[in-house]
Amino acid sequence: MNITKQNIDDAVAEKIISLEQSEKLIEFLKAQPNTPSKFYFTHVLYYIGGLIAIGAMTLFMGLGWESFGGVGIVFISLFYASVGLKLTNLFKAKCLAVPAGICGTFVIALTPLAVYGLQHALGVWPDDSVYREYHRYIKWHWLYMELSTLAVGVIIAWRYKYPFLMMPIAVTLWYLTMDIAVMIGGDNYSWELRKLVSMYAGLLMIGLAFWIDIRSQNKADYSFWIYLFGVIAFWVGMTFQYSDSELSKFIYCVVNLLIIFFGVLVIRRVFVIFGAIGVSIYIGHLALDIFRDSWLFPIVLTLFGLFVVYLGILWQKNELAITSKIRSFLPEALRKLLESKHA
Repeated sequence: MNITKQNIDDAVAEKIISLEQSEKLIEFLKAQPNTPSKFYFTHVLYYIGGLIAIGAMTLFMGLGWESFGGVGIVFISLFYASVGLKLTNLFKAKCLAVPAGICGTFVIALTPLAVYGLQHALGVWPDDSVYREYHRYIKWHWLYMELSTLAVGVIIAWRYKYPFLMMPIAVTLWYLTMDIAVMIGGDNYSWELRKLVSMYAGLLMIGLAFWIDIRSQNKADYSFWIYLFGVIAFWVGMTFQYSDSELSKFIYCVVNLLIIFFGVLVIRRVFVIFGAIGVSIYIGHLALDIFRDSWLFPIVLTLFGLFVVYLGILWQKNELAITSKIRSFLPEALRKLLESKHA
């Protein structure tokens, strides 16, 4: 049975529940993982305001903060964090899941700033770099800030269990892999190494997200952000690999097709989008380089496109039988995950 806002308003009119109870019930239903996602203007305001606050303490941090010194930065960060936690608890008590998750994320985002100030206060900061460079450059000594952010992020995510809390954790994991590569590679940290690190780090993040997906089935979507940054890291690292071999370019296309298939399997659009872009890049290579002067290639490509559309029609007609057959070969945990997503 689908419950609409009008149903709840009617219940208020009949004095079955109070207006305050109706507001709390609406927010509670919005926070449920099985509730269909809808576009609410209030959510837009929540996220815009929250991201402005988070950006002010991260991406847009000015050099003026350096004048406070390490101790000043630590105390200001702790003050903001205490306010953020207070608001998180307040919104949670009022069943306002979205602003509660945003305020919790704000606290996590403050962690690298607090650790930066602490390192300055203790006199262990290794060079003349400043905090605003944290989101721009790759340096090995960001590791302390990143590890601390992961620790705080895991604690807060475990405590409050809002999906948006995974966003700063996913970003920090991405940063961490790049900075570890710098620490290991040292002066030999070339562009080629960066691309390889991005690929393998992306695979690890996708694996982690898949594990979280299986463990949190029938709950909120905790794996979305890790999937997103994992796919971006892997796909960008793979796409920017240089090769003059047509075989490797064809393999690139096949990998992107597998990415699309995996995205359909786990019902994650981000895989399908990036996989489709990759396939389009390969087709563009064929059209512009290999068959540039061929009059036949556009015709063949058109027929192939129509064939894919036909496959889509066949899939739609036989989807239930095909998916049931495929799922019978899958592990039980994965089968339950897919069934919960299709429920």
